[in-house]
Amino acid sequence: MRAILSGLHQKKNKQELEFELIDVPGSFDNLRVMFLEKSSLASVTVPVRKIIDNNLIRIQISPDLLQFQAFGQSEFSWQLFLAFNTTDEQVILQVESEYLSDRHQLSLTSYYQVNSDAEGMATFNIHTQQPQDEFTINSVNLTDDALSITGYNRINGQPIKDQKIILKTRESGAKLAYPTSNGSLKTLFKTDIPLTDLPSNSIEDLFVEYTVGSQQVEQRVILARSLEGQMTQSVLPGGRMILIEKNINNGIVIKEFPAPSIGEKVAALPQKLQAVVNLGRTLQDKVNLQRMRWLFKSGHRPYDQPTIVFESFGGRQVSDSPYAIYRLFAELYPGFTFVWSIDRSLKKFCKQNQIPYVVRRTSKWVRTLEKSSYWISNARFPAWVKKPRYVTYIQTWHGTPLKKLGLDIENVSMPGTTTTKYHENFVKEANRWDALVSPNDYSTQIFRSAFGFNNQILKVGYPRNDELINSHSDDIKVLKEQMGIPLDKKVVLYAPTYRDNQFAEKGKYTFELPFSLDDFRKQFGDDTVLILRMHYLIANAMDISDYTDFVYDFSSYPNISDLYLVSDMLITDYSSVFFDYAYLKRPILFYPYDYHLYKDELRGFYLDYEKDLPGQIANNEKELLAGITACLKQPDMSGDPKFMKFYNRFCSIDDGLSSLKVVNYVVHQIEKNG
Repeated sequence: MRAILSGLHQKKNKQELEFELIDVPGSFDNLRVMFLEKSSLASVTVPVRKIIDNNLIRIQISPDLLQFQAFGQSEFSWQLFLAFNTTDEQVILQVESEYLSDRHQLSLTSYYQVNSDAEGMATFNIHTQQPQDEFTINSVNLTDDALSITGYNRINGQPIKDQKIILKTRESGAKLAYPTSNGSLKTLFKTDIPLTDLPSNSIEDLFVEYTVGSQQVEQRVILARSLEGQMTQSVLPGGRMILIEKNINNGIVIKEFPAPSIGEKVAALPQKLQAVVNLGRTLQDKVNLQRMRWLFKSGHRPYDQPTIVFESFGGRQVSDSPYAIYRLFAELYPGFTFVWSIDRSLKKFCKQNQIPYVVRRTSKWVRTLEKSSYWISNARFPAWVKKPRYVTYIQTWHGTPLKKLGLDIENVSMPGTTTTKYHENFVKEANRWDALVSPNDYSTQIFRSAFGFNNQILKVGYPRNDELINSHSDDIKVLKEQMGIPLDKKVVLYAPTYRDNQFAEKGKYTFELPFSLDDFRKQFGDDTVLILRMHYLIANAMDISDYTDFVYDFSSYPNISDLYLVSDMLITDYSSVFFDYAYLKRPILFYPYDYHLYKDELRGFYLDYEKDLPGQIANNEKELLAGITACLKQPDMSGDPKFMKFYNRFCSIDDGLSSLKVVNYVVHQIEKNG
């Protein structure tokens, strides 16, 4: 027998779940649905009182039963099971589902959503402690003459009253209000705002006002998913243009400005020509890829001299643990042959620093890889790169896992692949690694499960962190002078993760900082500077020209460890940089301003984000500024029990000799193999 969740309906304050039964046995009794919460292992049982046509059942349950205050838990993921008794046995079946529901708002700060996991099993997820100032819409589009917005008009089945969409002009604070009307479905509203109402040369933020029960509410409008597939540009008569964008907090921004003039369009022609050139390069790359595949299959013999190939982040950098290992290797064993696999853009850097290299995706690169003895990389090689049997492949990886990896990602939504295909390719690639470097027991266990990895793990710590352990105050002073950072000021490092939902549409990314630089300067600008380490897609479009007296953009700086060393504290969110920064025993402040959205819409976490971090969490800008003040007053965290518990779990095995241990491992392999 099989049970499949087939429907979900709102019934006053309860949710009605519908299940399809397949291959029903002849007779059974005591039919019930059991809910089991994954984290707490709490359980709730609901008897089945309604059986329809022998293969369809329905139950009603209040979401209040599926959330509780114990343990400070705010996220609940319930698995569903169908249980019944037959003449001979008691049967428990896990409920399947291909049904994915939208978000159903339970209150201003909580919602639920039904999903299907990687195995096709149903999960009923409840999310509490959501930001009170956010209202999620379904879509926003520009038609020929209107800005069209759709969203839900109910909270927990209760209709929203007096609902209005508000346009607020950012510069003046002026407001325009538009009532909502019924949408195409009874639970949806729709608002059409005439484009001619938009003030000229303005930036408008979207808000919503409404009454629910006796409470009057104003919230900013957000769109959790990207703008892809929605109409975001419109040209008005008279040479005006309207543009929809998302800011970094997923808020909706409407811009009205003059359409490009003929001169500006002519000036844009080089960009269009560049697009044609890029298309030609894409075609050329495809042809070259076929040639590379053929070259890898043509057969090679190894060099007589031990040759070690290093690669970092697919050839985009000369950095990270491979670089730390390379530098020590070149110092201790200059008689070996070392070659860096790089993108063409790094040729100048390698020449300036006397680093031997080969350019990726060339005939020489194929020959070098295939004839070398060892590969040392921190990321995956393409699947079509053939690994000869005589090559020892050492994978250093590039961080302690916070977000789910590999097989542990239940639903893969990347274009061009499926969850099953992605998992298969990941395991196939991982088991080409002969040895995998791990920084701690926690990572070792995850690497085994997430990579399906069955070969040798070198639990020696990350070689890139040797620099953090072996550096002294004089080294830090020299670094600051080289980087142009004032010696008499404290340094705050902001290093957030790149968010998949920052993608707005093809070629466009949101990039606004989630806090005010003006507020930062007002409170800390006299004796503190701010270092930004952003993702390159965001950094390239970021304008900090008005703040160069205290803000330094080091997003393109090659060695992030130098940024750790010169900073007095770290601000981050979901980036794994804090695992490395903890080696310094300096304060870390977490600013996950979109934590619930990020966790729900993107990948999950291995750690309990609300309990296991080595620092305080700031949920908004006010808490962020207060947290910075507190962190700068406590520069040494070695006396903080919570911090040291984290340090002992994740950092304690690294003694500053990780590079040497990997070098010794390779040398031992060379001696063993003659």
